[in-house]
Amino acid sequence: MADNNLQGLRVAILATDLFEEAELIEPRKALDAAGARTEVVSPKAGEIQAVQHDKKTQKVKVDRTLDSVSVDDYDAILLPGGAMNADALRIERKAQELVRHANEANMPIAVICHGPWLLVSAGLLQGRKMTSYKTIQDDIRNAGATWTDEQVVRDKNWVSSRQPSDIPAFNREMLALFAEARTRKDKAA
Repeated sequence: MADNNLQGLRVAILATDLFEEAELIEPRKALDAAGARTEVVSPKAGEIQAVQHDKKTQKVKVDRTLDSVSVDDYDAILLPGGAMNADALRIERKAQELVRHANEANMPIAVICHGPWLLVSAGLLQGRKMTSYKTIQDDIRNAGATWTDEQVVRDKNWVSSRQPSDIPAFNREMLALFAEARTRKDKAA
């Protein structure tokens, strides 16, 4: 789609070991195909382990570590799920700071499955509307957001989705959100 031309858009994919494979790989393919420049950012260097539910699959190369990046290095953020990945990331102070600063800058954030746990721990959910994997809906509500059981939800600079089966809808809305943010940025320049 021509309106989803993301040529040169810089996207940080925050993840660590035991991320849900499809929730990183498929959105990354869609972003790369639209011309974005994606980087996997993790607390540790080297490679991180993917899973399909509870079974280990491939490893993915880490491009940069959390301690070597700033919000100014990126134009958008992708937060894949996987319960163990999201649970480990949510306690990383640098990850919390990165999403907090990104949100303050009105940077687009795409989040799926258990990924919202980082946004909960960063204190960003008050007054938001979103979806997630059903098992964390109470965490999202308790953090001040309105949770809804839909494939994909857009709310201001965020797009959220529930699970791997929602990835086609998630990718479509993520690309549209990122393209809109790019257009606003280009007009402001």
